[in-house]
Amino acid sequence: MMGDSTAAASPVTCVIGGNGFIGRAVVAELLARGRQVIVVGRENGPVNLPAGVRYLENAPDAGISVVREALQAATEVVDLAYATSPGTSFQDPVNDILVNVPETVRLFELAASMTHLRKFVWISSGGTVYGRTPAVPITENHPTLPLSPYGITKLALEKYAHMYFETRQLPIVCVRPANAYGEGQRPYGGQGFVATAIASILDGKSLTLFGEQGTVRDYLHVADMATGIVAALDGGLPGEVYNLGSGQGLTNRQILDLLVPLAAAAGRPMHLLRQPVRPFDVPANILDCSKLRVTTGWQPQVSITAGLARTWAWMASAQPINMPLQGQAAE
Repeated sequence: MMGDSTAAASPVTCVIGGNGFIGRAVVAELLARGRQVIVVGRENGPVNLPAGVRYLENAPDAGISVVREALQAATEVVDLAYATSPGTSFQDPVNDILVNVPETVRLFELAASMTHLRKFVWISSGGTVYGRTPAVPITENHPTLPLSPYGITKLALEKYAHMYFETRQLPIVCVRPANAYGEGQRPYGGQGFVATAIASILDGKSLTLFGEQGTVRDYLHVADMATGIVAALDGGLPGEVYNLGSGQGLTNRQILDLLVPLAAAAGRPMHLLRQPVRPFDVPANILDCSKLRVTTGWQPQVSITAGLARTWAWMASAQPINMPLQGQAAE
């Protein structure tokens, strides 16, 4: 790092989970705004991170020492780390609790002891914490009745975050993001319909649609996701919760229809299988993001058409395409 007064005065952001899909986009946005960035990750070394980023490996046996070091050097925190996905949480609900709740609460406890931190942004889930709802788009004040263990633990940790805000003055902001998609997202992971759909077409694999149209989801390009998270970091009010999405709902079928011209231009057929609606799928999830917009001025910039084209181009050029798991379904 540079030693002049300008560099010393610039904010230092610790991004926990900065090696991940959304994390890399957040790191890039922070760097573009002149931040110094420290990334804490599980990987043995930084993965596709820009030059100048300080990377700290949080090995399983490191306890909280690495995170403590990162927080002591930082002036603000973005926590994107989570050990499970909505799909894996159903496979082992007890594990979903054990690998996420204790570690995150320990992080809140540690951060609350560091009074120099200006802001802490914790990433919740706009797609799972609300559950079934007849009202769309969904505001932050809507009842929360999650159907997945993932959504339940995310919501529980939101409550812990608010407790630390109220009782320890931790300047924490919770962000509830919609369905992120875009360049760099790995397909076939049980999370990310767009990535799995594009990869399935490119790989000549069948794609499963549950119901005639599938579910309605709010899709937000990862670049807009990153600017929204940084907007919450810059202007979000501590103790508040903010939705982060496009405010537009699209069915799985509509996403596939938008991919048809791209597939046709590449000479790739689409193999679609239909299955009955699954009882645990929330039929519709569209987020009202006016609270974040009014508070920070944030607006999404990437249209779904442009975002899909960018994602297709990236995945078509990325070799090799990851092979799907047996029986992988697109959510």
